[in-house]
Amino acid sequence: MANVPFKVRAATRNIHLVDLECTSRTNEWWFLLSGDRHHDNPHADHTLELKHLEEAKAKHAGIIDVGDLHCAMEGKFDPRRNKAGIREEHAMAPDYLDSLVRYASDFYAPYSENFVVIGRGNHESAILKNCETDITERTCERMSQISGHKVHAGGYGGWIKFNVCVNNERYALDLKYFHGSGGAALMSFDTLKVRRAAAVTPDADVIVQGHVHKQWFLPLSRERMVCDKHGCRIISDIQYHVRTGTYKDEFGDGHSGWHIEQGRGPEVQGAVWMRLYLAKKAGRSISDKIKTYYQLTPEFHLAH
Repeated sequence: MANVPFKVRAATRNIHLVDLECTSRTNEWWFLLSGDRHHDNPHADHTLELKHLEEAKAKHAGIIDVGDLHCAMEGKFDPRRNKAGIREEHAMAPDYLDSLVRYASDFYAPYSENFVVIGRGNHESAILKNCETDITERTCERMSQISGHKVHAGGYGGWIKFNVCVNNERYALDLKYFHGSGGAALMSFDTLKVRRAAAVTPDADVIVQGHVHKQWFLPLSRERMVCDKHGCRIISDIQYHVRTGTYKDEFGDGHSGWHIEQGRGPEVQGAVWMRLYLAKKAGRSISDKIKTYYQLTPEFHLAH
């Protein structure tokens, strides 16, 4: 018997369909939006990771990871490597990249059923480009083998469509994930990219990114016309923009390192919880009458 109230299907290599189990309009579903775990980095907070993974299991929640699960910068031919950047688990491994896959898959395999998708980040794409191996795919394969539950690898960008049916009514929510690009300005915290993302991805209900190690969510209101069996109406709906945060503490005590040299301060560690539920809404029909309807709606909480 499944311990999570959803099933994941791959429509394409980076489009995944999540069918939510539903018996009542009062049901709710939880998902942990995470990214930039940098699991093999010495500064990765495994204790916080385990806390959130256990919370996900307790909530019967899904996990959507948007990339850079691996750090993977200490290979023999990587110009970024340094002796302080490698965990003792990998220090003596003759097969460095394989050891990253083993280490991560052993850590995450007990939560395989919870993972909806594991996306790729720039750290994984650099390994694919320079070393010709896909460590995201290898990690998902080994997690699946260990646990017996299929773990889906996603893209650097992709889509997740949530579907629910109750009382012969169907509802959906579309989530766009993208690992991220560029940097986060000191004062804007990457919020200046919101309007651009909204223009490029107008059909997404939720847009989730990582990469910049910032943690926040921001609602953007939009005017929409909706026509269904209840009639046509104008509504003001919300597109949500999320930055997932990181599990890596690059600041430490502020003594030295690349992060310090760039003049950057400490970042908040953690991820973002997304609660999905069927919210009762109201809008005016073409006859100017108030119509009530339900909408699959997200709600966000910071996970620390």
